[in-house]
Amino acid sequence: MFHTVFPKRKSIIGVIALPPLLGYPEFRDLDSVITRALDDLNTLQQGGVDGVCLENDYDQPHQLTVGPEIVAAFTVIAKEVKRFANLPVGLQVLLNDWRASLSIAKVIDAQFVRLDFFVDKVRIGAGVIEPEPQAVLAYRKQIKAEDILLLTDVQVKYSELLEPGKSIRKSVQQAIANNSDAVIVSGKMTGESPSLKDLIDARKTAMEFPVLIGSGTTAQNVGELFRYADGAIVGTALKNSMAYESIVAERVKQLMNAVKII
Repeated sequence: MFHTVFPKRKSIIGVIALPPLLGYPEFRDLDSVITRALDDLNTLQQGGVDGVCLENDYDQPHQLTVGPEIVAAFTVIAKEVKRFANLPVGLQVLLNDWRASLSIAKVIDAQFVRLDFFVDKVRIGAGVIEPEPQAVLAYRKQIKAEDILLLTDVQVKYSELLEPGKSIRKSVQQAIANNSDAVIVSGKMTGESPSLKDLIDARKTAMEFPVLIGSGTTAQNVGELFRYADGAIVGTALKNSMAYESIVAERVKQLMNAVKII
């Protein structure tokens, strides 16, 4: 299903990182957040990316699940982005709230969600996360959202794997077996690309199944990384810093020009 939504041989999904939302001290007002999100959408669309993914990673400290205030705010913002988008729209609510992600995606008619945790048992700052792939699939079916793609990370950044000796190959195999639509391979932190070994191992295991890069893709390294991947989700490389500032048009242009010559 991935290549039905993203038919190009190599795809770039740009991240729209939302400022802190309702309930956090840094939240200002919903209109300013929507304006900022639409500005980033416009920059990404004009730059020629293949899709956008909304996230609320700046709602810190992170929680395992979000409250109704975040769901309400995120839904309103995402609906506006979807209204003005002329490319596939996806989203990720925090790191692990797959119920909120799928529910919002269904309501706004999004094409995909990203799930940082799907088949790996890990520890993050907010606690231990047990894999629940069958619960995710059952919930997606329950809300009649089976057409929404699941883009799932394996051994994701900023997490401690609690399954000693588990290889990236095993995680990829499990994700595919549990009806993921694409696996995502990342480095250890934001802005760090995955090791070539992990990426090559994922590619060899996945074969023709879609493999995406979840961190560290830049105009300078995309040619090498895309030898083993079908696409990338890119956020930090499109801004001047890791702060929640606007996407820079020139950075989008540089990346997409680099992708065109691959």
